[in-house]
Amino acid sequence: MKIILLADVYKHGVAGEIVDVANGFARNYLIPKGLATQANDGEMKRTERVREAAQTRRLEYEAMLNELGRKIDGANLIFFRRAASTGKLFGSVTTQDIALELDRVTGVDINRRRVSQQPLRDAGLHEVPVRLGTDVSPVLNVRIVAEDQSMEYQRQLAAIEEGILENIQFDADGKVVPQNLDRLRAKIEKAEAEAEAAEELEAAQAAIEVNEEANDDVPPASDYADDGDEYDDIPPASDFVDDEEDEYDDDED
Repeated sequence: MKIILLADVYKHGVAGEIVDVANGFARNYLIPKGLATQANDGEMKRTERVREAAQTRRLEYEAMLNELGRKIDGANLIFFRRAASTGKLFGSVTTQDIALELDRVTGVDINRRRVSQQPLRDAGLHEVPVRLGTDVSPVLNVRIVAEDQSMEYQRQLAAIEEGILENIQFDADGKVVPQNLDRLRAKIEKAEAEAEAAEELEAAQAAIEVNEEANDDVPPASDYADDGDEYDDIPPASDFVDDEEDEYDDDED
């Protein structure tokens, strides 16, 4: 049956749209609930304004979904679950779990039915698409880690915040690869100390070069010795001594 929606109906359309649905669904649910009316000529004319408004709302709705899709695309979600040594979970991560965690991490609340994935039952990384029906096709990165590895995961997460690790390493089975954080910390501290010592040495060498350049501007001692030429016209001391001796010789006579 062709009907005109009078309200938004999930998976069928928004208010004002003309859609085809099963006769029973229309007669037994949509029309009695006031969610739709049969699409005859009279009703179509009467709901013209509703349909125009519906088109505007649809464009706005699609723009909103595209924005949400860009916001959640690539979001990283982490779950800790009991698992066997093979990585098989004792239980599962459901689409509801994913929707709730996505809301907590990104603030985007979506219907769990939009998470196009069956329950996840294995540890490891899973790429989970989200159905938004827009130009954007967001994919979530869902990581499931065995509960007994949660402590090692938190240790490495703290090390990343400290700058010791760049990221957490996982093996092919999705298990956290243990890291010797003390050794990595000591290695980084040693590298930092060596870098600091190199900077101090470089600064000292620069200071020496500055002092050497300053000394290059001072004339050598030989330049000051040459300045004594202005005294060349003064008779030597021996000349004065001879004159005095001549005076005394005259007195004796």
